[in-house]
Amino acid sequence: MDVLLTVLGIVVIVAGLMDMFHTLLHPSGQGRLSRLVLSTVWRVSKVTGHRAGSAVGPAAMVAVVLLWVVLQAAGWALIYYPHVPGGFMYSSGIDAAAYPDAVEAVYVSVVTLSTLGYGDVVATDPWIRVASPFEALTGFALLTAALTWFTQIYPPLMRRRALALEIKGLADADYAETIGEVEPAIASRVLDSLQADLTKISVDFTQHTESFYFQESNPDLSLARQLPYALRLRDAAMARSEPAVRLSAQRLSSALNQLGSEIKDDFVGTGEHPGEVFAAYAAEHGQTTRA
Repeated sequence: MDVLLTVLGIVVIVAGLMDMFHTLLHPSGQGRLSRLVLSTVWRVSKVTGHRAGSAVGPAAMVAVVLLWVVLQAAGWALIYYPHVPGGFMYSSGIDAAAYPDAVEAVYVSVVTLSTLGYGDVVATDPWIRVASPFEALTGFALLTAALTWFTQIYPPLMRRRALALEIKGLADADYAETIGEVEPAIASRVLDSLQADLTKISVDFTQHTESFYFQESNPDLSLARQLPYALRLRDAAMARSEPAVRLSAQRLSSALNQLGSEIKDDFVGTGEHPGEVFAAYAAEHGQTTRA
């Protein structure tokens, strides 16, 4: 039984560490457990009409970090449990018999993981003395990784909001309707800039999947609302006869298709063409697409 608990504890610890690795360090940024938590929090928010607003994304990320903490604490507690209380020395005034062994194992695990080190319970079992410092290192790494993860999410959000404002500015100027009157070089430059920004957003959704679950309370900053206008701009540019403008429009179309494919495959799961995908994206975020 002791061996089984130890093996089970190791499995839980490794599962948590693997999820951290895939979420924070892997290029795709898709840990299975963290993805499940993020999507679950999002679905709950969607059912309630996204009443939490822009707090949904941060709340989902906090839930993921809490999951990682629970997995590490539970895994190490399973390893400690067979050695409680005989494998530990207790400070004077602490009666080990007054607490259930399972509770004591969890307490030791949480204190070690948090690197608090009260000193009221000290490991005497040689195996535990060797293993417990690794839990402390894991706790320190978990704290550092969580803080880094939260700081990494804001550059992608900034790029997404900047693109939303860029598209909104073009829409406010009726650029798609008047692009036929714009100098070819200027039109190409605008289309190329938009294509480059869309490509960055596609990469952001690949490497920072959690950014999808951040909702904008201001519609002007919502890419989900503004994005369909880029399709109108593409179609208007394709109607131009100049080769340079048509080439830029084709590049823009490719970027829109790539972004639509990314959103469909990883998030919304529906839509036969970019227009339908972007409509589903807007619906997910509780936004109405710009006419």
